[in-house]
Amino acid sequence: MKQIRPSPWLSGLLCAAALLPLSAARADVVADWNERAVSAVYAARMTPDMQARTMAMMHIAMFEALNSLQPRYAPYRAVLQVEERADPSAATAVAAHDVLVLVCPEQAKDIDAGLQADLAKVPDGPEKEAGTRLGQRAAAAMLAEREHDGATAPITYRPFTQPGRYVPTTLPQSSTWMGVKPFALKSSDQFRPPPPIALSSARWAADYNEVKHMGAKIGSARSADQNDIANFWQLTGVATYNPLTRHEAVVHKLDLLDSARLFALSSMATADAAIAIFDAKYAYNFWRPITAIRNGDIDGNDATERDATWEPLINTPMHPEYPCAHCTFQGAAAGVLQVLYGDAVPKVTLTSTAAPGITRSYERLSDYVAEVIDGRIYEGVHYRSSGEAGAALGRKVADEVVRTQLVPVH
Repeated sequence: MKQIRPSPWLSGLLCAAALLPLSAARADVVADWNERAVSAVYAARMTPDMQARTMAMMHIAMFEALNSLQPRYAPYRAVLQVEERADPSAATAVAAHDVLVLVCPEQAKDIDAGLQADLAKVPDGPEKEAGTRLGQRAAAAMLAEREHDGATAPITYRPFTQPGRYVPTTLPQSSTWMGVKPFALKSSDQFRPPPPIALSSARWAADYNEVKHMGAKIGSARSADQNDIANFWQLTGVATYNPLTRHEAVVHKLDLLDSARLFALSSMATADAAIAIFDAKYAYNFWRPITAIRNGDIDGNDATERDATWEPLINTPMHPEYPCAHCTFQGAAAGVLQVLYGDAVPKVTLTSTAAPGITRSYERLSDYVAEVIDGRIYEGVHYRSSGEAGAALGRKVADEVVRTQLVPVH
């Protein structure tokens, strides 16, 4: 990992810090706010890309506040003004609250309650007040940073049609997301994957026939376990990968700052993965299985037989197929953890609100990513080559984020 030599002002802060030690703060306050934010973004009915942006904003604000108290890492933007003996727990909670409550205003009641619960654990006094002001500065800086980042750009998608010809009238999702300012990448297309496989190829026929047989709503070849996987991974968004990050923070007994850094890196990687996903999806506009299989007689490949009535197990997401978004998110989240801690993990068990009563367990992060690829095939919405391309894209984003962001200062 690239290391940065501290500048004179940063060295001064390191030497002069007379602040409350971060080890004295509750190490779980970061994870608590992660869980609150996950609940808030689903309650707000955000799409997975907007969820990822929200999480990154919140976690970077928490990191910036804590790292300003004891600068062990390069800041995301700048070390903030710090008052002597600012309380780190108060700073963390306020930074998280102020970002989240602005982005999810309809959840303000629950978000405010979370802040009051955290602040009640901090003794009243000048340290608490200084920590509160530091958290407010961190949140304000992040909100200003993202105010004009393109996330609220108007949808200008132009449907493909001919004059007078009817086409389905629901607009696809996230068609402008490639225009959102990345958190760490240089551009949305920095790691754009190569084009989808050629329709004339043997690989295309293999992918086509696999999803046709394994992803069908009726008459599929799925086993009971494969049905469980398909149902489990219908859940999308931040709840599918943040539990892994919380697990690793506990396993490695991270202190408050290191926990904040881990969540910030993971959140940046998944937020930038979302931008990279939709850059590629709308650059290639590759057809989904339901379209391809119902048009198997026009792809120029004799090994793909048309099925005029084929349907996938689940409703197909409303955006182009390639690459698999789910797989990219999982590749990015797992990738950060793999770079920092390796592929093996103490057994972690996940649950899914899409499949109550079903649990999935993993002891290797690569198995977690591989299962997502399988899951999207079993659901009938992606091809294997698309899942593999998505996972590879996510890993490249993760590598870049860990290499360039919040690096240790020695």
